[in-house]
Amino acid sequence: MLKIKVNDVDIDVEEGLTVLQACEQAGVEIPRFCYHEKLSIAGNCRMCLVEMEKSPKPIASCAMPVAEGMNIKTNTSKVEKARKGVMEFLLANHPLDCPVCDQGGECDLQDQSMYYGIDKSRFKENKRFVPEKYMGPLIKTQMTRCIHCTRCIRFATEVAGVSELGAIGRGEDMQITTYLEKSMQSEMSANVIDLCPVGALTSKPYVFEARPWELKKTETIDVMDAVGSNIRVDTFGWEVKRVLPRINEEINEEWISDKTRYACDGLKFQRIDNPYLKENGKFKKINWNKAYKIIVDKIKNTLPDKIAGFTGDLTNMETMYIVKEFFEKTIKSKNLETRSEDTYVNINNRENYLFNSKINGIENSDLIFLIGSNPRFEATILNSRIRKSFLKNNTKIISMGDVGNLNYPYDIIKNDLNTLDELLNEKSSIFDIFKNSKFPIFLIGQSFFKLKSADFFLNKIKKFLKKNDKINDKWNALNILSNNASTVGGYDLGIMNSDNGRNLILEKLKNNYFNLIILVGQDNLDFKKKNEFIIYIGSHGDKGANCADIVLPGSAYTEQDGYFTNLEGKIQKSFKASYPPGDAKEDWLIINELSELLKRKKLFEDKDKLVGSMINYLKINQKKNNFEQVFNENFTNEKIVVDPLDYYYSNVISRASKTMNECRNEKIKTKSNGTTG
Repeated sequence: MLKIKVNDVDIDVEEGLTVLQACEQAGVEIPRFCYHEKLSIAGNCRMCLVEMEKSPKPIASCAMPVAEGMNIKTNTSKVEKARKGVMEFLLANHPLDCPVCDQGGECDLQDQSMYYGIDKSRFKENKRFVPEKYMGPLIKTQMTRCIHCTRCIRFATEVAGVSELGAIGRGEDMQITTYLEKSMQSEMSANVIDLCPVGALTSKPYVFEARPWELKKTETIDVMDAVGSNIRVDTFGWEVKRVLPRINEEINEEWISDKTRYACDGLKFQRIDNPYLKENGKFKKINWNKAYKIIVDKIKNTLPDKIAGFTGDLTNMETMYIVKEFFEKTIKSKNLETRSEDTYVNINNRENYLFNSKINGIENSDLIFLIGSNPRFEATILNSRIRKSFLKNNTKIISMGDVGNLNYPYDIIKNDLNTLDELLNEKSSIFDIFKNSKFPIFLIGQSFFKLKSADFFLNKIKKFLKKNDKINDKWNALNILSNNASTVGGYDLGIMNSDNGRNLILEKLKNNYFNLIILVGQDNLDFKKKNEFIIYIGSHGDKGANCADIVLPGSAYTEQDGYFTNLEGKIQKSFKASYPPGDAKEDWLIINELSELLKRKKLFEDKDKLVGSMINYLKINQKKNNFEQVFNENFTNEKIVVDPLDYYYSNVISRASKTMNECRNEKIKTKSNGTTG
C-alpha cells in the first residue's frame, strides 16, 4: 500500500492505481470526459486536472499513476481556473442545441458546464461544422457536438472487437468516423451511446421520443438470451421507450447487446390483446368466458395421455411451475416439455446443464475449448468476456470447426467426434495444452446436444475433467451454453418428458399422436398439424398463434413479475414495468383460472403462494435424481456442426421489432456487398 495525501487527508491506496482512482477512494469526485474505468486511458480531454506538490503545472489525474508521498489538491483556485479554461475550449465549437438534443437531462457536458462553464466566450471564430456519419440503423450522429474524447473508438476496438471506428485528420479538422462509412459490425455497437459524454452519438430509434425525467424507470432482467443481463426499462405510460444497461460486474458488467437494447419496440407490434377462435381458417374475437368454456370442454373430452404441453423460450419460472402443477394435478398428464427440439439433457445433477465456471470466471481462464458453439450470437455478452480474457491473459481459444468471426483469434481443429474422442483418450496433441492449463473451460453449445452420441460424450467429458482434476471445489471446467432465458429454469423445475435425457414427446408430436396441445409462449415447434386442437397462450401473433385453434392473450416479460434462472444457475427476478394490452392477462393467472373451472379449485390462492411453493420445490429437487441415466457404451462418428442462429429474429419479440428487422436487413446487405461481420 502507498501513503498519499488528498486535500490534506492521509489515505492508503494500492499500487498501480491512478491519481483519479485514488481521489475517488478518498471520496473526492473528479470531473472527466475521456476517462472510463472499463477502457484504456487516453488522457486527452484534460478535464480531470488536479494540482500536485512539486509539479509546475496541473496534471491529468486519469493518466498519472500514484506514487509514495504524493500530495494532491483538487479544490484549489488554480485547479478550478484550469478546469474552467478546459471547459471554455470544449464549448468553443459546441453547438447551443441542448433544447433539441436527446442527451439533454443526462449529459455529462451539460452537467459539468453548469459548474465550470462561464456565461461568455473569448473565442470569436465561427464554430466548426462536421458532417454527419452513417453508423447503421441504431446510432444517430451529430458530430458537430463531438469533443474527441475517443471513448467510442476505444470501446469498439477493445471491448466489441471491431476496429471500424477511428479518428481522421488532426487538430480542428479531426473527425470521428467509421472508416468505410458503413454500420458497425458488432452486436454490442449501441453501447457507444451510453459512453458518449455529449450528444454526438444518440439512439436513432429513440430520437425525440421522450425526456429522461418523463420516464418511469424499472430495474429488471433481460430475456433475449440466457445470460440474464441486468437492465433498466424506461416506460412512458404503458409503452416501453428504451432499455438501458444496469451495472452487474458478475454478469454483464455495464454492457448489453443490441438485441437486448432495441428489441423492445417489438412489444408494441403484433400483440395479442383479445381471445381469438379460429373458424373456417380465420380468427374471430371472443370473450374470456367463451374461450374458457371451449377449452374446459376440450380437456374434459380428451384422454390425459392425448394431451401435451410445451412451454416457451421466454416463459418465466412461475408460469412454467403452475403449468407443471396444472398438468400433474388438474389434467393428470405427463406430456409436458420445455424443449422444442430433440436435444439431450441430464438433469441428475445441475452441473450437467449449467455454465459452472460462472460468467466472470471466464476472465481467469487460460484455455477455452469451444464444442458446437458460436458464443458471439448465442450469448453476446459472454462472448465479450471471452475477448476480455484473451486480451488480459492471452487465453488460448480452440474451436471444433470454423464458426466464423468471433472478434478474437482462435485455433480450428477438425469438428468430428473421432477428434474429440482422441482428446478424451489423451491421444491428441491438444491434450498437452489442456494438461498444462490451470483453469480450462470446455464450452459446450446446444448444437452438440442434438448429436446421437451426446449422452456418451457428456459422460466421457465429465470423467475426463474429473480424472485430470479440472472439476474440483475451486474450479469446474464443464460449461454448458444455453440459448434461451427459460432453459435452465425449465430444467430446474423438471419440465420434461424424458427417456434417458431425450425428448419423448417430440416424436409423438410429429406422428400426430396428440389430440390436444397447449402451447405456453412456445413458437419454435416444427411439425405438421393434422387434427390436433391447439391452444396458444402468449403475447405475440407469431408461429404458435398462427397454428392455434384458440388463442389466449398473455403478457410479455416487461408486463409481469417473474423469475428467470440464467445459464450459470443464478435466479433473478424480472419486475413489471408496463401493462399488457387490451384484455390480456398474466400467464400464470390464465392457468390458475382454467384449473378453477376444471376442478372448482384454484391451484394457488395468489402469486405469493405460487412463488413460495416454487421456491420450496427448487430447494428440494435441485439436487435430487429425477431419473436413472443409462449411458451409451459406444458412439457413431458425427460432425459437430453449429446450427445457424438468426440473431435478430431469435424470438417472438425480436421478430416483431422494426429495429431488429432493419438490423437484419443491414447485415444481409453487408454480406451481399462482400464485407464480413
